[in-house]
Amino acid sequence: MSKIIRIGTRDSELALWQAKIVQSQLETLGHKTQLVPVKSTGDLVLDKPLYELGITGIFTRTLDIAMLNHDIDIAVHSLKDVPTVLPQGIVQAAVLKRGNVHDTLIFKDNEEFLSSKKGVVATGSLRRRAQWLNRFPTHTIVDLRGNVNSRLQKLEDNDWNGAIFAAAGIGRIGLRPEDAINLEWMVPAPAQGAIMITALQDDEDTRTICKELNHEETEICTTIEREFLNKLEGGCTAPIGALAYIKNEEVTFKGVLLSTDGSKRIDVTRVKKLGEHHDIANFCAEFVIERGGKRLMDVIKNSNKKTTVYSTKTLTESQKLLFHEKVVFDSTDFIKISLNRIHPRFLKNEIKNVVITSKNAVESLITNYSAIELQFKNIYCVGRRTKQLVEKKIGKVTHSENSAKKLAHYLVEYMEGNEVTYFCSDLRLDDLPTILEENNIKVNEVEAYQTKFDAIKLPESIEGIMFYSPSTVQSYLEKNKAHGIAFCIGDTTATEAKKHFKDVRVSKVPTVESVIELVNEHYI
Repeated sequence: MSKIIRIGTRDSELALWQAKIVQSQLETLGHKTQLVPVKSTGDLVLDKPLYELGITGIFTRTLDIAMLNHDIDIAVHSLKDVPTVLPQGIVQAAVLKRGNVHDTLIFKDNEEFLSSKKGVVATGSLRRRAQWLNRFPTHTIVDLRGNVNSRLQKLEDNDWNGAIFAAAGIGRIGLRPEDAINLEWMVPAPAQGAIMITALQDDEDTRTICKELNHEETEICTTIEREFLNKLEGGCTAPIGALAYIKNEEVTFKGVLLSTDGSKRIDVTRVKKLGEHHDIANFCAEFVIERGGKRLMDVIKNSNKKTTVYSTKTLTESQKLLFHEKVVFDSTDFIKISLNRIHPRFLKNEIKNVVITSKNAVESLITNYSAIELQFKNIYCVGRRTKQLVEKKIGKVTHSENSAKKLAHYLVEYMEGNEVTYFCSDLRLDDLPTILEENNIKVNEVEAYQTKFDAIKLPESIEGIMFYSPSTVQSYLEKNKAHGIAFCIGDTTATEAKKHFKDVRVSKVPTVESVIELVNEHYI
């Protein structure tokens, strides 16, 4: 090839070192080259962590544009910085033999802090941050950005215990301190330690030359790692680690996904014979997804978005998985429950008709007495799950309805006798006692539990509130104004919400899952 191969590179010391390695290898093959240093957004914006900048390919975008504009012929990258999907028209031309794959801890003074509850470690990587906090949850992580030299200087200037670097980076430019240690327990970033060359897809001559520099084993391993990353839909904004290596004709893969604070971690390991390894990335990604990975990724993706829907009841992990990806939600308990002691005088004789409208009343009864002591001839309740709990813990339910109002009308029509015992809260807001008393049915109210309002002030950007009882509506209003949509679990809750909200929607059945379905219908 007679023309000069223009090598695009970032202008940091490490990037130039990597570009010069490519330059040296090309010139050894007899080709003329020219280095073309270009500044990237990642180098120019040093006051924010990478994951806060909100874009992947931050170190590659400028070089991609230069290549598409034909200002350079090839670009040299740290492969771990390259998005898993390249821009149209640009392809991977070669991967050089991999260097040290590990992360390295550099100490400010010594390693004594590792055995202490207090410690301050610097890193700009969300993956390193999450894995460190998973192992040392009481330590503090501070952000560290800039090139290798400036990061080392910041470690020197600040009162930190240590900072984490890529071993390959500090080793290549000869800045690794003697007492630095490789963190072999930390799963590295996909393709860490590897140098990649990209070229234009239609530049066949340049791609043919670059292919001579390709290291097949490194290409196989980094391809697996990047496929795993792609299947999880991650980028530099997700705490994902992946490492594949070949030994004795076998490919071993280790992958990890963590929550950003390191409190949740999903690991996967798989070994396949070389040649039978092509499904390893997909298998491992599916393994992680099925064990809660999808939920973790959704939380990470939405972490910088404003919450649009708030649940006045803390949601379970399985319930959180039911939300559509467009819904950004949060939850906490807006009411706190305190079970009362139920005096024996209320149970001294068999009670003919009992009304239970919540699981809290059931919990109070079974906390105070055994099932044998709870001699009820007829049990009437509200809600499918309340019914399930009653029949599991106390006895057979005579009849149940989806709302207290419907149950009241049923009792007026079909109940034997003219007296009921109603195990309720100190804050009962339903119509049941009123309807019964208007129809000459005596209601003996027994305060089984107390309800305490415990709402928090929500931002006005919230578009919808999920309510599960009249009490949650009232608790919400203690700290917030009524605006947006009220998603309600049943008619009784909706009746209370309609006193304050203009837009009130009622789930088809009185379950949390049905309220979530109601929310999804609005946002899809």
